[in-house]
Amino acid sequence: MTNNANKIKSDSLWAQIVKAKHNYILLAPFLLFFTVFTALPIVLSVIIGFTDYDMLNFPNFVGMDNYTRLFLDDSVFLIALRNTLILAFLTGPVSYILCFLFAWLINELKPALRSFVTVVFYAPVLSGQAFTIWLFIFSSDRYGLANGIMLKLGLINDSVNWLADPRYMMTIIIIVQLWMSLGTGFLAFIAGLQGTDKSLYEAGNIDGISNRFQELWYITLPQMVPQLLFGAVMQIVTAFSVADIPIALAGFPSTEYAAETIVTHIMDYGTIRFEMGFASAVATVLFAMMFLSNKAVSRLLRGIGH
Repeated sequence: MTNNANKIKSDSLWAQIVKAKHNYILLAPFLLFFTVFTALPIVLSVIIGFTDYDMLNFPNFVGMDNYTRLFLDDSVFLIALRNTLILAFLTGPVSYILCFLFAWLINELKPALRSFVTVVFYAPVLSGQAFTIWLFIFSSDRYGLANGIMLKLGLINDSVNWLADPRYMMTIIIIVQLWMSLGTGFLAFIAGLQGTDKSLYEAGNIDGISNRFQELWYITLPQMVPQLLFGAVMQIVTAFSVADIPIALAGFPSTEYAAETIVTHIMDYGTIRFEMGFASAVATVLFAMMFLSNKAVSRLLRGIGH
């Protein structure tokens, strides 16, 4: 009986696939690229993480040695882990909340003004290298904006080397990361707010919703769960994969590795030292952190409105 049931189930599944064959044909290019350039590299990275591999010789299996070295012998990785967690748990949630608040406020504007302000908020992402303006603001000489203002006000007696002093590096990187991260999530929230069913607000008023915050919690947010999930995933990926900003502002490597992140650590061992086994182990740890964070946030957001 069990075999017959499985056969019927298999035949039914195959019939559904044949019926939807055109959909699968259209999806095939994406699935191919996703498999080759995303899924396969992740699997290979996990496997190579258990080897000693320098890209010249055949990988040599070393078991958990890379992970033991990573957590017990690599003090720079611990600095990178701390910095990455600070960036993830500080800039991620703050940026996510700010993106939504700005989107919520801007959505109330007239269409022409809303479009203009949306472009202004998304400008840092469009420009790509917009964070270079911060190099001028925190320049180490007296012509830098921060030094110039503080010298004129008498707050300091000599120029501060902001981007080479470990005491200031992470604070500046956090500020710039927050500024740069008001982008994709913001657009997703604007789209979600624009797509809400307006008739539900009228029904809510009849049912006793008396203010905008109740309207937001009971009507708007439940309708925006897909956009909220997308924004959360983007913020998690952005917060955990910070690399360009620390490199551009603090150099590579930074003074005393004060601005080291997990991604810059991967770049150090993978593209400079060619210790691909060790770099893959670091990448696997980062992937696990991002995956678990994404699952936790997704589970939290799916509970909205229930």
